[in-house]
Amino acid sequence: MKYILVTGGVISGIGKGVIASSIGTILKHCGLHVTSIKIDPYINIDAGTFSPFEHGEVFVLDDGGEVDLDLGNYERFLDVTLHRANNITTGKIYQQVIECERRGDYLGKTVQVVPHITDAIQEWVINVAKVPVTDDGKEPEVCIIELGGTIGDIEGMPFVEAFRQFQFRVSHESFCCVHVSLVPQPKSTGESKTKPTQASVKELRGSGLSPDLIVCRSEMPIIDEVKQKISNFCHVKPDRVICIHDCTSTYRVPLMLEEQGLIQFIAERLQLNIATPARPKKFMWKWRDLADRHDNVRKVVEIALVGKYTQLEDAYASVTKALQHSALFVNRRLNLSYIEATSLEEATKIENPVKYHQAWQILCRSDGVIVPGGFGKRGMEGKIAAVTWCRTTRKPFLGVCLGLQAAVIEFTRNVMNWKDANTTEIDPESPYPVVIDMPEHNPGQMGGTMRLGKRTTIFHGESILKKLYGNVGSIDERHRHRYEVNPEFVDKIEEAGLHFVGRDESETRMEIMELPVSTHPYFVATQYHPEYISRPLKPSPPYLGLLLAAVGKLQPYLNNAMASNTTSEDGENSDEDIVGILRRNISNVSLSATSTPVTPSHLSVKSPVVTD
Repeated sequence: MKYILVTGGVISGIGKGVIASSIGTILKHCGLHVTSIKIDPYINIDAGTFSPFEHGEVFVLDDGGEVDLDLGNYERFLDVTLHRANNITTGKIYQQVIECERRGDYLGKTVQVVPHITDAIQEWVINVAKVPVTDDGKEPEVCIIELGGTIGDIEGMPFVEAFRQFQFRVSHESFCCVHVSLVPQPKSTGESKTKPTQASVKELRGSGLSPDLIVCRSEMPIIDEVKQKISNFCHVKPDRVICIHDCTSTYRVPLMLEEQGLIQFIAERLQLNIATPARPKKFMWKWRDLADRHDNVRKVVEIALVGKYTQLEDAYASVTKALQHSALFVNRRLNLSYIEATSLEEATKIENPVKYHQAWQILCRSDGVIVPGGFGKRGMEGKIAAVTWCRTTRKPFLGVCLGLQAAVIEFTRNVMNWKDANTTEIDPESPYPVVIDMPEHNPGQMGGTMRLGKRTTIFHGESILKKLYGNVGSIDERHRHRYEVNPEFVDKIEEAGLHFVGRDESETRMEIMELPVSTHPYFVATQYHPEYISRPLKPSPPYLGLLLAAVGKLQPYLNNAMASNTTSEDGENSDEDIVGILRRNISNVSLSATSTPVTPSHLSVKSPVVTD
């Protein structure tokens, strides 16, 4: 097993997660099996109880793990399925050590940070690194570990000490350290300042770890003289100082790393048999094509996101990525506008009319609207107002989690005339509690008690989403919710015209809601979170449907999809077929009624993974 530790200096949020994901992407394209571990030094057991304003969104894994959003980056870049153990926190480590102490595992010893905590960290990394994360079930060959925070933080010291020991526990050629640091470029002078990087490397070396590679983050490219200076003062070779400046998209980062010799460095440092004098002609061609297409697409699609946590864009990181994946698939540049849900409410019209009218102006000029998940009372009426506008004006709409619940409440209030319909989360005494809590997922303890992880949804009858998923009978998607549509009202709601076309295996929990195409071109909502398994080359079907409807091409797409399928001789789509289909449909093709991309049946969660 080879281990690559990615640390950060100067400031947090410098891009360690993208760098770590990009390194993994390059190694995967070299034919290696790669896994990732994210270390968060906070004392929380997991990210499940965080406010989105703290660390951004909570990412959910197949096994129900509520983890840091960086694991979402790893899954999207590497196209792997990670597990809750791939996210290490101080809380998890201390909980494990304390449980061992209570059982008497330490035989009466005084339990200390060194060696007990540091040993627990090392054992956790070694065990998790062996767990397969790909469909073929093969054990990973390389484990990329991102240490959250910055070097010097008091919270991260036990982890730094653990890896100081770990580098000697494994062989020298099995461990390397990549340090990501900021090189500021003040506009007043235009110079690249190296002192912050020098200081962070000095701090890292003082803790017992010496960086093998320094990745310099900067606004503009840095010149060779600056690299040479960093090399001299940070005790690394000049060719081991790499610059990653601000670029047009994160898709460019793996390409920039590869162009600066990352493969040769890792091959030599970790003694991997992957480096050749010249890379194959088609090396990373899909990734390069994706980056070029992102930069060159010209037509724009306007999508409005009506949410509760819009002050921090990372609160909707996976939603944003899923929209971007689908926008590229339909050959459009995404222009995403964030609307604070409270700004759409009547109370804002009185308190701040300018803010109210600006929010409605943004909503009205959009080509499509998404109402994502959330919790609590604040902003709910604004979300319902947005749903009303989408339904009555036939504007393409996608609701996710709380968005589905808002759509059900809106429909029962305004179509069925149940004016007091509500969710028990907001009004426990409502005469029409169309959304209720699930008792088994609301035991009083907040952490880890929601309905979490991958669950099966079974389609009922024909529907838009069933076609977008490739006419499969069932799908597996990830969930994170504590409330559900009240099954007692389902029959009456369906009689009124709102159809629940997807349900769980017990048929008591509503998973997908749609209005008929005859009533609305795309009015869809899901209880699950389809954004969690969206990939750059495999966009999520519900999000793809929203983008297709927003550009007016959904029906031509559905009508001609099956005719465009390419199958191999045995009737199954081979990887080459799928790649060819994707390549044709994500190239610069005009989406018209006579030239329509194929169905994303290959893109559903039941499909085989597309790899190079």
